[in-house]
Amino acid sequence: MTEAANRTETFTRKPRVAYFSMEIAMENDIPTYSGGLGVLAGDTLRAAADIGVPMVAVTLVSRAGYFRQEIDPQGRQIEHADDWDPARYATRLQATVALDLEDRQVWVGGWLYVLSSRANGGTPVLLLDTDLPVNDPRDRDITDFLYGGDEAYRMKQEVVLGVGGIAMLQALGFNLMGYHMNEGHSAFLTLALLRRFAYPSEDLRPGESPYDLPRVRELCTFTTHTPVEAGHDKFDYTLVRRIYGDLLDLGTVKLLAGEDKLNMTRLALNLSDYVNGVAKRHAEVSRKMFPGYAVHAVTNGVHASTWTSLPVAVAYDQHVPGWCHEPELLSRADRIPNDTLWAAHQESKQALVDKVRNLTGGVLNPDLPILGFARRMTAYKRADLLFTDLARLKAIAREHPFQIVMAGKAHPKDDAGKQLIEALHAHMRELAGEIPMTFLPDYDMELALLMVSGSDLWLNTPLRPLEASGTSGMKAAFNGVPQLSVLDGWWVEGCLEGVTGWAVGEDSPTANGHDAIALYDKLEKVILPLWYDDRPGWINVMKGAISKNAAYFNSHRMMRRYATEAYLR
Repeated sequence: MTEAANRTETFTRKPRVAYFSMEIAMENDIPTYSGGLGVLAGDTLRAAADIGVPMVAVTLVSRAGYFRQEIDPQGRQIEHADDWDPARYATRLQATVALDLEDRQVWVGGWLYVLSSRANGGTPVLLLDTDLPVNDPRDRDITDFLYGGDEAYRMKQEVVLGVGGIAMLQALGFNLMGYHMNEGHSAFLTLALLRRFAYPSEDLRPGESPYDLPRVRELCTFTTHTPVEAGHDKFDYTLVRRIYGDLLDLGTVKLLAGEDKLNMTRLALNLSDYVNGVAKRHAEVSRKMFPGYAVHAVTNGVHASTWTSLPVAVAYDQHVPGWCHEPELLSRADRIPNDTLWAAHQESKQALVDKVRNLTGGVLNPDLPILGFARRMTAYKRADLLFTDLARLKAIAREHPFQIVMAGKAHPKDDAGKQLIEALHAHMRELAGEIPMTFLPDYDMELALLMVSGSDLWLNTPLRPLEASGTSGMKAAFNGVPQLSVLDGWWVEGCLEGVTGWAVGEDSPTANGHDAIALYDKLEKVILPLWYDDRPGWINVMKGAISKNAAYFNSHRMMRRYATEAYLR
């Protein structure tokens, strides 16, 4: 038996939940993720391994990665290929499966990667790959580019992910007790399941559906992440017929996925018994977007050991033993002596200061507070809100000096996001000599950990209600870094004013226009004076972030919710 077969067989002996996601962050050096969705998927699978929930993940190999980001002297984003070799990290699967796309056969192979756990072995991840010599040259790159190409390319990817993933799991002998779609990209898997569970034609009465819809629904879980209608994938039926002509009869598909276009989210909603948003507020927004569907709320969480800096983890090990396996134990963070927690934070902060110097040549002062902001650079995230009134920002800094560290990538086709990055660099030049500011290029998991642990205050300023959840503030909480955020996403649940962090403005969609003033007021009158004048009071807020946010908003709690409510229902 080959090594691949041996490794695969160890994971096929017990029933598992198949978790489908277009992107999964497995390691920093494996560029199979673009941002929060992929990082969350990785944290989900790590938590599953930690607490013993049997899962197998399916994604694309994304050989060309997302992209490496360079920033030119004018502040413009330049994208570079970020190729990687799966053979360095994963084991080639022996099985291949065939799909019919555009009236020709496309073979799908793959790789096995194991997200390891110190407790329970690990979670297998199947990386589907069409770069096979047997394939037509037109098809060998289908699995190469994460979120790349045109609409036809995206649809081929989603057919490979959903339909090819189902076929590969079967070919490898996995015994599956359910299927979890992380966003709508993999919803074609429901059509593959309907074909599998079709009734024999001789058992049907006139007018009856040939497909066992209740059986498929019973098997499927769907997590939606997008509170904006435009963010849900839709495909013209002419394109659908051209690419995937052998799908179910068109009448059935239109009933399930929409009359005008094939809506991947509608397809997943109609064929899943358990549907959830990723925060309580997001579930409310989703129920309004998709009336008639029961949308539960399972608020996101982050993986404890992955997102805690080493100095802080050492302090936890000493004063809250077992936190890594039971993050809820961090509710006892008040046990940590103030000096110990502050020293751990300062060590994490120095690591960020050193990284800034090495990457950009910028010099930050570890004795001054650092405001951190890092996430996908797109308009609704409002990375530029802090710079609405530069005169007032400078006036605040003269009274209480502070520094700013920012990072984030804009999608290559998001011109507004790219312009936002340019605008941030223009602000940096305008603030030079008064407020130290730096923008770290090529934001990835390594930079994220340095920033969420080395900043003193974490900023999040999206337009309400467009932040489904957001998890960077949760990562900051694991490092005792309080958050200043708009009340949207998970922060509606996590914010205890002055205890875990602070809110920007009111909890109302109409408050967006007043957020800049509210942000400045909170910095000037509350946050910076506390940091400078009341160090024990500041450390109390750090401990509040740990004990009340990190102890709850972690992937172990999230995974237990999925296991008990979705998988074992």
